[in-house]
Amino acid sequence: MSFLNWKIGFEIELMSPRGHSRQDLAELIAQQYDTRVRRVFHPQSELSQVPGTPLFQNLTLGFEVIDEHECLIARCVDDLTLLENLDKTAKPKPRWYRIVSDDTRLLQLVESQADAADSIADVLKPIASLFSTNLEAGPGGMVRVADRTGNPIAIAAPLPGERERPCELITPPIETNHSDHLEMLLSAARSLGFTIPVEGATHLHFDATPLCSARVFANLVNLLWTHGENLKRLVGTNPNCRRLGMWDEELLVLVNQSDFCQLSWSDAKTRLAKLELTKYCDFNIKNLIQTIPSKFTFEARIFPSWIYA
Repeated sequence: MSFLNWKIGFEIELMSPRGHSRQDLAELIAQQYDTRVRRVFHPQSELSQVPGTPLFQNLTLGFEVIDEHECLIARCVDDLTLLENLDKTAKPKPRWYRIVSDDTRLLQLVESQADAADSIADVLKPIASLFSTNLEAGPGGMVRVADRTGNPIAIAAPLPGERERPCELITPPIETNHSDHLEMLLSAARSLGFTIPVEGATHLHFDATPLCSARVFANLVNLLWTHGENLKRLVGTNPNCRRLGMWDEELLVLVNQSDFCQLSWSDAKTRLAKLELTKYCDFNIKNLIQTIPSKFTFEARIFPSWIYA
């Protein structure tokens, strides 16, 4: 793979054996690189069973391997789509919890003010202080913070059901020697007995800079619309993968308008931004259009999980 000339970030879904966790993998990778691990929050969403609240927003616990310059080597985080073969009756392990809210803005506030290294009893104290309220203890070890009118802000809850075992292994963007970088990380996973999850996938984040042209983008959409299903058969997309599917046909219509390919990239993005895009599809173009500085990528989500580079 050393011939690859595209900057690519990799997300590889794995499962630790019982008795281990994604933290163990992060710590072994840190040993290999003679670096350190820090505990961090990782935002995720999941479908809700509560009427009127379609999604619950989560901060789950992840572990970053960073070098002496604070540069990322790898990140080991949870993935809530990995559900099979977990003992859902397993008791929470000490110091493992997640933070839940129904508002992403409130979770961004928690993420910026709270310390993931804190215990469940202390992690929401800075948020209670911001709202001039006190923490409320709940059943099963939960801790809740609300505003002064009683409206909920966030809940920290112990993490049952072996949720420490799922691991999405995330790399920073890799420019050269992709296989060598990946093999260092995956060899650590194999040595600990990590396996491929039932629902496992690999996501490739291609640097989006070469795609910033209306004509190139239209070609990409037409190519994948025409050949997407064949491509999935070719690469062996996992049929148990969650959150896949093709784009809405509105995208195809838009990029084939007579004047689209003559637009500047800025004007093309303005038109595309009017569509209701989701990242949960075969090919995620949302990051190209609604630019997030740290994730300016085209994401291909159709690949199965691998444990060898």
